[in-house]
Amino acid sequence: MLLQERYRLLKQIGKGGFCKTFLAVDEGEFPPVPCVVQKLSQEYETSITFQQKAQQLEELGKHLQIPALLNYFQQNGHFYLVQEFIAGTNLAQMVEEEGAFNEIQIWQLLEDVLPVFQFMSDRHIIHRDIKPQNIIRRSPITKKGDFVIVDFTTAKIFTEIDRLTSETSIGSPEYAAPEQTKGKAVFASDLYSLGVTCIYLLTQIPPFDLYDIANDCWVWQQYLTTKVSDVWRQDSKSLRLAQILNKLLQNVVNRRFQSANEVMQAMGMEFNIQVALSAHQSCDPKSKLRCQRTKGATQNPPWQCLHTLTGHSGTLSSVNALAISPDGYTLASASDDKNIKLWDLNTKQVLASLSGHSQAVKSVTFSPDGQILATASDDKTIKLWQVETLEEICTLLGHAHAVKSVAFSPDGQILASGSWDKTIKLWDVNTGREICTIGRHQLKVNSVAFSPQGQLLASASYDRTIRLWQIPALGSSQREFENRPCYSLLGTLSGHAWAVLTVAFSPDGQILATGSDDNTIKLWEVNTGQLICTLVGHSWSVVAVAFTADGETLLSASCDKTVKLWKVSTAEEIVTLSGHVDSVSAVAVSKVTQLIASGSRDKTIKLWQLVDRDNS
Repeated sequence: MLLQERYRLLKQIGKGGFCKTFLAVDEGEFPPVPCVVQKLSQEYETSITFQQKAQQLEELGKHLQIPALLNYFQQNGHFYLVQEFIAGTNLAQMVEEEGAFNEIQIWQLLEDVLPVFQFMSDRHIIHRDIKPQNIIRRSPITKKGDFVIVDFTTAKIFTEIDRLTSETSIGSPEYAAPEQTKGKAVFASDLYSLGVTCIYLLTQIPPFDLYDIANDCWVWQQYLTTKVSDVWRQDSKSLRLAQILNKLLQNVVNRRFQSANEVMQAMGMEFNIQVALSAHQSCDPKSKLRCQRTKGATQNPPWQCLHTLTGHSGTLSSVNALAISPDGYTLASASDDKNIKLWDLNTKQVLASLSGHSQAVKSVTFSPDGQILATASDDKTIKLWQVETLEEICTLLGHAHAVKSVAFSPDGQILASGSWDKTIKLWDVNTGREICTIGRHQLKVNSVAFSPQGQLLASASYDRTIRLWQIPALGSSQREFENRPCYSLLGTLSGHAWAVLTVAFSPDGQILATGSDDNTIKLWEVNTGQLICTLVGHSWSVVAVAFTADGETLLSASCDKTVKLWKVSTAEEIVTLSGHVDSVSAVAVSKVTQLIASGSRDKTIKLWQLVDRDNS
């Protein structure tokens, strides 16, 4: 069976209450690459819940131990998810082939997967079907990140309303927590299922047979062939394994570990990602920049949120991208509601709403002269709009997956687009024609940016790298441009521990700033490719970065609900802007006034201005 004229289903490898899972190959790639296709039940999914689930999986797929979502679509009345294929063996197969786990193997499993559980709960996600079959050990084996959590078809976003309501029991009964079987799953429910998975791996006995119904307790230790150690681990802060597993298996929720962080603390693990990433914090002693390791910000300048804009509405209305026109008069915002809004920054009112995309709009940018607006969407298209007339100029087609970023060259002649199809495309703005495709990243492309001089293009990817490309000017002759290579790879920058989500050049083109899922920002020297410094302060993914017009200040937006300002010359944190009640997903800065705009998943846009204290 061939789906979307590219995904060929080879064989069914799994079946649950709500979906069928198939091993497939993506024939749209050359050579064809393996992938996993899940067909969701029509009774379980609606178009809205399917869209929400796809957005969940896109967010979760940023983690290296969760399969990336490659595509999602509806065909012939069915919903399909296409995910990364993980080569390896699931824990159920491992036990069958290699026998029961020993204590050391359980410690290794817990140390490997607990950070992933915390990653999920930080994003308010409950998996609801943790079991041996849904944890895969990669092949070949590495030292870290061996175990991958799969099958998120029953996952859900947990809200405060869920504390007051119940729903149909979901999950595998042998591994599900008592409250989950009653339709009241919480974050600790996944930890319970992890505990049950561990005692099955230790005993190789089905969980139902390890529970004493008469005495209402687990009796797993009676079935061990080798006794689990009763001594403390070398770290005196750590509890013995039996104690940890028994606390994971508590029937009463409030007697159980409440988070993966609590379990890691009991094990003596360092669960703070900043500690884990300390090895990546470095600076070039020869650089003109100086890295400061101060924890606090410098004395806060009087930045204030003077206005909050609310115009995007509906269940799916996260503000994904912002751009301020070159003259500083107009703000453009893009949202999950499929619309783009133009705001008058003087009156703070909506000037217009542009519609035409069929899925969430993820990127928006003005041409250097401010006459054209480019927008990119999960619908795989880019649209160009005439700002003065608000009319659509054209739709650029060619990407095979969601387009996440667009950027104009400084002369406005070329538009670059980055897509989750792992490619970058260059477009002739005047004709709407595709100039060429750049395809060297191993995973999805999240962000693209031109240098101020226009000769360099930077791209950021899930493969944890940033690539720098030499791009010749379009010139007066399109034929002349087509007869020579449209790009050359200058270099690859590596250093981020997780996916690189955003990239920006300083106004003088000498510094490149990158933000990552590893919670850090890195500054790079463009001419040499050397790492200048790593900025640490955010507690969650850094999704957007931007320089002020004078290049002295760097802005960073994060899923930790804040925007931070950094002094570029010293790498010191200047101030943290707080006020959003959900992840900040976009930031833009005016080139002509001291104005910052931030957009969030809380559906609002906040306008921040530098206020004169003497006159306030």
